[in-house]
Amino acid sequence: MSVNRKIGADAIMAKGWLGAHKWLLLRRVTQLGILSLFLLGPLAGIWIVKGNLAYSLTLNTLPLTDPYVLLQSLLAGHVPEKLALIGVVIVIGFYALAGGRAYCAWVCPVNMVTDSAAWLRHRFGIKSGARFSRSTRYWILAMTLILALATGTIAWEMINPVSMLHRGLIFGLGTAWAIILAVFLFDLFVSPDGWCGHLCPVGAFYSLIGKTSLVRVNALQRAACNDCMDCFVICPEPQVIKPALKGAAKGIGPLITSANCTNCGRCIDVCSKDVFGFVLRFNNKAENSAPQGKAAALGNRS
Repeated sequence: MSVNRKIGADAIMAKGWLGAHKWLLLRRVTQLGILSLFLLGPLAGIWIVKGNLAYSLTLNTLPLTDPYVLLQSLLAGHVPEKLALIGVVIVIGFYALAGGRAYCAWVCPVNMVTDSAAWLRHRFGIKSGARFSRSTRYWILAMTLILALATGTIAWEMINPVSMLHRGLIFGLGTAWAIILAVFLFDLFVSPDGWCGHLCPVGAFYSLIGKTSLVRVNALQRAACNDCMDCFVICPEPQVIKPALKGAAKGIGPLITSANCTNCGRCIDVCSKDVFGFVLRFNNKAENSAPQGKAAALGNRS
């Protein structure tokens, strides 16, 4: 791919601008819609949803509890209330079906911050060289749980950028600005997709929940791939694409089965050949051949 060519340019020509941004726009509507529901109460006195992403009550009836926060609370020795337990069952059930890391792409407000950094990095050709192992997030996840057990507090939530941004938007950002700005600058200048793709324990936790989820991205038309590499460049977790897109010769099916796929749909958006699409996970037959071109190399990014 030429460095001067805009990512998704071929898709825009083939499908139009809206067609090449459909899933991105739907994600932004969902993310901003969820934030708006939380903000309506404090700002306008319309209490459709009370609480925050850690625990909320919708229409005074539907409880939703973040299972990661609840687990930390349990390890800290706190006894959850009945509604909190009901809420966590609902959330785990939903993400076990929809894909755990769909939370990262469709709900998490920090995703909009890191996506902005990624857009600026591509737009201005910023080369950030620091690399971290993608397994680092699981070590950080383990450390946050050990910290809760050792201190008897949900200590991580005091500095968790996800929680701080959401609470800050509702109650006033204050010092949360510094942490959110640090995440933005880290992704922009230090490490590509550094926070969400390598360090965030929230994403690591939800990847474990959604490991066997039903909704998946499928490269069913992978034989049509022209090796433009746009899907690899735009994907926050490019390593998940290669097996499904380039694995036909090895008998690997076209389904993206990695738990770290966020189901963001950007690979679908930017593909001019309509290689990708959302499906249920049942169809994973290795029946199509796939070209083994230069795009395969990008799938090895750590």
